[in-house]
Amino acid sequence: MEEQYKAIVNDNFEFSLNSKDLETLDIISNNEKSNLIYNNKSVAVKTLKTDFNKRIYTISINGNRYQVKLENKLDALISKMGLSLGNASVEDEIHAPMPGIILEVNVSEGDEVKKGDFICVLEAMKMENSLTAARDGIIKSVNITKGETVDKGKLLIEFEKND
Repeated sequence: MEEQYKAIVNDNFEFSLNSKDLETLDIISNNEKSNLIYNNKSVAVKTLKTDFNKRIYTISINGNRYQVKLENKLDALISKMGLSLGNASVEDEIHAPMPGIILEVNVSEGDEVKKGDFICVLEAMKMENSLTAARDGIIKSVNITKGETVDKGKLLIEFEKND
């Protein structure tokens, strides 16, 4: 079964891709700078900014800036269900965005974390989902253990309140 992807450019244009499409791309890359062969012409592509966790990339092509968000089948399903990965509705708490199994717990009570730090890994629908800190802070409580099965909405991690 072919993996399906979606590329959303500048929140305005949406492109559907599959794994076969990606295999046919002719790209030469060395980290930030890449060349893409398109219509038998080489196009210089420069990566300006990456947010790997959210799969959002800012790139420059011929001097024009584009923000590209990549989504896979799981991302589309989560969005369709009205859920989100790792974004707690309250910044002081991280809740399970869906039912699953805790594969990793990367923090302990009293740990200091920075916004974006990996807090835990939740396996759901055969996909690993890294949940991250929504803000800088200190961990007040850890309510999960590795291997534990959790329901959607369960309080996983609690931060000390910001005053």
